[in-house]
Amino acid sequence: MKAKKAAAADLPIVLLPVGADDAALDACLGALDAGTPPGTRAWLADDAQAGPRGVAVIEAWLARTPLDAHYTRRPRAVGEVAHIDEALAACGDADVAVLAPDAVPAPGWLRQLAACFARDPATATATPWCNLGEAASWPGIGDMAPVPEDLARIAEACAAMPPRHPELPSAVAHAVLLRGSARRRVGGLDADSYGSWYAALVDLSLRLSGLGWRNVLCETAFVGRRHEGRPADGDLDLLAARWPLWHPRLAQFLMDDPLAASRAELSWRHADAGSRLQADLFAAAESAPEGTPA
Repeated sequence: MKAKKAAAADLPIVLLPVGADDAALDACLGALDAGTPPGTRAWLADDAQAGPRGVAVIEAWLARTPLDAHYTRRPRAVGEVAHIDEALAACGDADVAVLAPDAVPAPGWLRQLAACFARDPATATATPWCNLGEAASWPGIGDMAPVPEDLARIAEACAAMPPRHPELPSAVAHAVLLRGSARRRVGGLDADSYGSWYAALVDLSLRLSGLGWRNVLCETAFVGRRHEGRPADGDLDLLAARWPLWHPRLAQFLMDDPLAASRAELSWRHADAGSRLQADLFAAAESAPEGTPA
């Protein structure tokens, strides 16, 4: 167990900005425990968002989680982007996986993201598949599907995907691994201009791309999400003014879907994993002694 925890300490830090949805928070923390190696460093950063029940959920989780978890809470909110930027700055050069407050990570998600970074030092952001992931959505591009119930099966299918890590128009806010050295080089998030993590992450991705870094899909990982990420009022107008090629590029990507083959491959791998699971269950039932419940 000590060796496993030591290995987990080498993984990226998990940063979870706490939201006001208690049910989403509870689901996220449960998925973190189930799908993240014991000893992984996790920071729950609360910009004065959680209510009394949310704080109780966090305290109960902290008492039992196998992760190396910490919780901080501001007495007054400073805003989503400023809060995340300060948390990232406090992590220094460390790589940080930022989860949406309503994210539901599938098993193996963090190790797969870290492996994606290890394959290419020019990668600055890695985004996993998601049911609400815009350009990184599965099973279809731009899909708005519920969180899958079979996350372990999806994780198995993703892990079997060839790790090609194609370029995305930008990282997507459901879950993203940020390379600390790259983020610091471009100055972090623009908390003075944007009101949402959604838009600030797009802006950060485009600044990283301008310096030669890559924003890629980690097709070997999946993180679900309960609600669609949205920009704050005025954020899209500012993105359009600052990055006039951004909206046309995203629109073209969504229309052409250059990842269609990868989505199809994940779908058949997912179906194959389900078929093998059913076959294993059938075999177990057939081999059980007569009169034994299957």
